[in-house]
Amino acid sequence: MGDHVHVRLSQGLSVSEEGDLIEHSRCRCGATFTKVFDAEEGEPEGPPRF
Repeated sequence: MGDHVHVRLSQGLSVSEEGDLIEHSRCRCGATFTKVFDAEEGEPEGPPRF
């Protein structure tokens, strides 16, 4: 039997009360994952520069 590799399928995005972006994903095996992006970290993105 081979090792299982989780394939993260996007389930959507949400925003916490603190303004953090939360990414929700899951694997076909039923495992779920949540990744939080800190709103205070980094600089806001601007328009693309050409």
